[in-house]
Amino acid sequence: MPEHQTIEWKESWRDEYLKWICGFANAQGGKIYIGKNDAGIVTGVADVKKLLEDIPNKISNYLGIIADVNLYTENGKDYIEIVVYPNSYPVSYKGEYHYRTGSTRQRLTGAALNQFLLKKTGITWDSVPIDYITADDLRNDSFDIFKEQAVRSRRMNKQDLNLDKKELLNNLNLMEHGTINRAGVLLFHHNPERWVVGSYIKIGYFETDADLRYQDEVHGSLISQADKVVDLLFTKYLKADISYEGVTRVETYPYPKEALREAIYNAIVHKNYATLIPIQIRVYKDKMYIGNECVFPEDWTVENLLGKHNSRPYNPLIANTFFRAGYIESWGRGIQKIRESCKENGNEMAEYKVSSSEITVIFNSLHTQDNTQDNTQDNTQDDIITEKEKRILAICKTPKSRQEIVEFLGYKSVKSIKMEMEHLLSTNRLAMKIPDKPTSKNQKYVVMKHRNK
Repeated sequence: MPEHQTIEWKESWRDEYLKWICGFANAQGGKIYIGKNDAGIVTGVADVKKLLEDIPNKISNYLGIIADVNLYTENGKDYIEIVVYPNSYPVSYKGEYHYRTGSTRQRLTGAALNQFLLKKTGITWDSVPIDYITADDLRNDSFDIFKEQAVRSRRMNKQDLNLDKKELLNNLNLMEHGTINRAGVLLFHHNPERWVVGSYIKIGYFETDADLRYQDEVHGSLISQADKVVDLLFTKYLKADISYEGVTRVETYPYPKEALREAIYNAIVHKNYATLIPIQIRVYKDKMYIGNECVFPEDWTVENLLGKHNSRPYNPLIANTFFRAGYIESWGRGIQKIRESCKENGNEMAEYKVSSSEITVIFNSLHTQDNTQDNTQDNTQDDIITEKEKRILAICKTPKSRQEIVEFLGYKSVKSIKMEMEHLLSTNRLAMKIPDKPTSKNQKYVVMKHRNK
């Protein structure tokens, strides 16, 4: 049997192997055999009696845990088995934290250590208090946005929200013993980056990967960011197609607004803020990427994420506040909602790129799909259509007579659309629906879904 996540072989004992025992205790537990070589063959060990006394004492003194230390004999050669059980609390060796993964031992530092300690102690990252901040340090604007959204979503009523800032923070579990936690600061402070660097959103428009045309950064409380970023995308970064239904102007954007909103809000809620990297939204002519540093549950796979799953937010306090505001659901349905929204809008399904520490949602533009279809089917000057012809096509999504088209457009005579109708018919954009008893008055025209040359 080769070495793996719960087995380690050593030919002789060294005190540095306490690091391996520390790693097993912090992970799934495991066994270390002293007196076996790398192939698992017993080579024997000297001073067995002394080791049977020293090893348990050193484990207890240096690591503060108890392990089973057993003596075995094979072919006349002694070897020792050290059985380490997983520990529910963090175990350190001389101030260092080690972790067993695969057949290796890793020393935990930085963000990995922080995440490990929080997990072992049962404390979430967003619940850690930040000293010297009071409710009076928080402006009213983010609270006003939250209250308005919470009432509108009917997740809270006006009586629940008729509270001062301190009372509301307490009710949302964002304050304990008068101290506001990280979630409270991120959600409601006008400048949370003083304490959590990178807690903002970057948006950029790219012609190519190397050609950034313009960009914006959305700063402020998470509540205000959620309120601003979607509006910014749709007013500055996305171009709508204009059509008409009768005299009503219709704007069709390349991405479904509900899907983008859901993806952005999920990124804000599930972001690993300890990485100090902002959420990044990259807009191209044909695609949009929403990238986010995050932490997935250890037992999750991509299949878990994309399938039905329970909601297990990395930042439960931030998630709860966003839920109360009506921004997100609490049932782990975010990805399903994005898919449903894309389908209803006629977009391709959003794509997901997932790693152990990052998720990117990729949206494909509706305009690009239309352009691709047009370019595949037609590549002549006949593809150029006028604004009047576009309006006729918009009207004829359901069958219309020439007289009905004229009335919708506000003209007086069918002669005013004769040239446009002929062009649309000749290029197979419109089709004539001929009734059983055709007359010029009851002939109907409808947009062709598939144009054939």
